[in-house]
Amino acid sequence: MPLRPILSSLRHHKLTASLLILQVALTLAIVANAAFMVAQRVQRIHTPSGLAEQELSLIRVEGTAKDENHQARHAADLDALRRIPGVTAAVAVGWALPFSSSVNSYGVCPNEEALKRAMVASSLDHTGCMSIDTYSGGPGFLGALGLHVIAGRDFTADEYVTGDVPSILLTGAAAKKFFGGKDPLGQVVYAGRHSSRVIGIVSDTVRPMLRGDGSDGEVMLWPQLPDDNETSYLLRSAPADRARVLAAAVTTLQALDPNRLIPETGQRTYTQMREDYFQRDSTMVGLLLAAALGLLFVTALGVAGLANFWVQQRTRAIGIRRAIGATRADILCYFQAENALIVGGGVALGMLLALALNLLLMSRYELPRLPLWYLPVGALALWALGQLSVLAPALRASRVPPVVATRSV
Repeated sequence: MPLRPILSSLRHHKLTASLLILQVALTLAIVANAAFMVAQRVQRIHTPSGLAEQELSLIRVEGTAKDENHQARHAADLDALRRIPGVTAAVAVGWALPFSSSVNSYGVCPNEEALKRAMVASSLDHTGCMSIDTYSGGPGFLGALGLHVIAGRDFTADEYVTGDVPSILLTGAAAKKFFGGKDPLGQVVYAGRHSSRVIGIVSDTVRPMLRGDGSDGEVMLWPQLPDDNETSYLLRSAPADRARVLAAAVTTLQALDPNRLIPETGQRTYTQMREDYFQRDSTMVGLLLAAALGLLFVTALGVAGLANFWVQQRTRAIGIRRAIGATRADILCYFQAENALIVGGGVALGMLLALALNLLLMSRYELPRLPLWYLPVGALALWALGQLSVLAPALRASRVPPVVATRSV
């Protein structure tokens, strides 16, 4: 297919062709970045927690009397909850858990020297200390969550206390951050003036609120018994039994003390908890997909509309070409090639605009750098969409009979 006649034709329609090139370029720039953001959000939504989420439910109880023996109340509640058919584990846990949006964070130092530096500087920055999110609970909470010890040991019964804890467990990421290549087992860490010994490394889990800065796996677990007016009980059961177990747990706890509050918002399966946490991400994915698909649809309409207009405008010229020997395939290829040039120019400009838009988003919203492979993939997809959009008008043009040239004279 000779390109000179096509380029000559486009020079006579500079403004129209330029506007379509600009539309294609903007579409590629926006859609490439939107696709990247969708991929980021989807990856975030599917972040593994390391817990047995499909088997877990939580129930929050409020309003136990302040002068009540909380530990005796918890023991009575847990004894009753464990009697519910289908419950395989029931423990009292702290209010911070993965995707709970409630953070229980401590400044912890790997040695006394780091602690002194932090106290002198009144900051953890550049001292070797770090702020780490903590999960706590009663005996058995590690197994109930679905976590397991991969080095060292679990907490013993006498290590569960209501105050300062004698021992802690770290995730592998937290241990590496604290001690580098040193063996973390037996090391002592300092939280304020209190010290605890690292007794084990636990399987991977994540912070209550994801940061996305590479530190999401840095978590500490300690054997601290909940001792407050408000308590959360973690129940483990078969996935299909969770709704029934939750309903039975409410009835059981109310029967033990009808004066306590068990809000509906505090009765959730872990699946619901994850959905609530990532609700904004899911909404953003939907909005981005709708915007990207809408933009692609408008661009496809623009390409098809311009091709239709040019077919109508060139009907006589097409008839003349057919009369002097052009085949239907020649006419079809002409319009496809013309569209390929326009959309090709648009995607070339669009790749540059996509990079510029990504730099702007990085500076304003801390978006990661757009992987370069998004550009050729997006360009190829948009170029293919352009070819499909122009196919119907091009086929219509190819069916123009040679006699049209005579009728138009």
